[in-house]
Amino acid sequence: MHHVTAHVVWFDDLKRSDVAKVGGKNSSLGEMIQELGLQGVDVPPGFATTSDAYWHFIDENQIRESIGKSIADWTAGKASLSETGAAIRQLFLRADWPAATAAAIVEAYRSLADRAGQADVSVAVRSSATAEDLPDASFAGQQETFLNIVGETELLQACKRCFASLFTDRAISYRQTKGFDHMKVALSVGIQQMVRSDIGGSGVMFSIDTETGFDKVVLIDAAWGLGENVVQGAVDPDEYQVFKPLLDDPTLSPIISKKCGGKTIKMIYGSAEQPTRNVPTSKAERAAFVLSDAEILTLSRWAATIERHYGCAMDMEWARDGHSGRLYIVQARPETVQSNRETAVFSSYQIKSKGKTLLKGLSIGDAVVSGQVCLIENARDIGQFVDGSILVTSTTDPDWVPIMKRAAAIVTDHGGRTSHAAIVSRELGLPAIVGTGTATQ
Repeated sequence: MHHVTAHVVWFDDLKRSDVAKVGGKNSSLGEMIQELGLQGVDVPPGFATTSDAYWHFIDENQIRESIGKSIADWTAGKASLSETGAAIRQLFLRADWPAATAAAIVEAYRSLADRAGQADVSVAVRSSATAEDLPDASFAGQQETFLNIVGETELLQACKRCFASLFTDRAISYRQTKGFDHMKVALSVGIQQMVRSDIGGSGVMFSIDTETGFDKVVLIDAAWGLGENVVQGAVDPDEYQVFKPLLDDPTLSPIISKKCGGKTIKMIYGSAEQPTRNVPTSKAERAAFVLSDAEILTLSRWAATIERHYGCAMDMEWARDGHSGRLYIVQARPETVQSNRETAVFSSYQIKSKGKTLLKGLSIGDAVVSGQVCLIENARDIGQFVDGSILVTSTTDPDWVPIMKRAAAIVTDHGGRTSHAAIVSRELGLPAIVGTGTATQ
């Protein structure tokens, strides 16, 4: 067991009951390390700042009142969402670290580096809001993540940017929609040793069919390099489906389907100024499956183990280290759409006349929509979106959520069934087609 301070706590000392202290993401990592490590589920080590550290940062810099006033001005219509978000984020970025908090973060980072046998260990720095991962909201990507952060100065800067990201436009908008009090949501920062998936592979995994809610399958999406491209829908990943009830028999290989995705790019480590960057994949990488059958089955068994432990369908992120070949679970949270679905309501739709097939892709949701197309190729242009039209774009990230809420349907060039566009469309109850390849052309 590690020493726990008011500012920092190690994953080893956390359980899922610690959501108020470190948010859903970090408490879940602690829960898996403590409870599932002995069952073979590997989770990279790390630590988290506490919600107390967040409030201490705010009060030491005396910005609580300014944040509250900015939010009040926005809700009263005196300022725009973008003006409000930018003003609050600047309050955080211009603030100074309280000495005790900075010292606790640096001390824990040095300890993590010693444990890894490196002078400056590379870490992933992730935000975890204390209202995050509640069963009725996914908070998918509402706050920021920073990958391949190396060194104490860079770490403190990334942690401060995580605090500021509690007030991105999309996060403010999402909390307002869900009825969360902005001044009662804190932010914990998770600092986790990086898995060298930049030279390996990574992706997303669900312990349920994301479309039908069929609970007897594991769905895995996989791509080369770091996992952000799969999450954001920037690549068309491999997709594997496994039949859960037969996973307990080691003599069987219950892989139902394997689809090889385009995987045209991969995210790798960059420089200190730009810690990650995308590069094209090779012809061989595009043609090959990211995971072997043995790896697909290992991940699927882990998914079943994690689901059994939590007692609900789970949404997980995994990574494979390119040096060691070892697989890791880097995040796990309850699945939020199919689990909460109203099963008593059945809607049917009828297409009265059939037109020309323009595109094909992965269908998301279970509705039929017709309407005008609104092509938006860059997040900078979302102000031009026409309410009630069908949003067509290359890919979405959390900055797009405010207009996704106003769309009748969504069509993207890239992404799989576990991409941001797919997850948010399901949560909003919107039909979508992802991974069409040529929608914007």
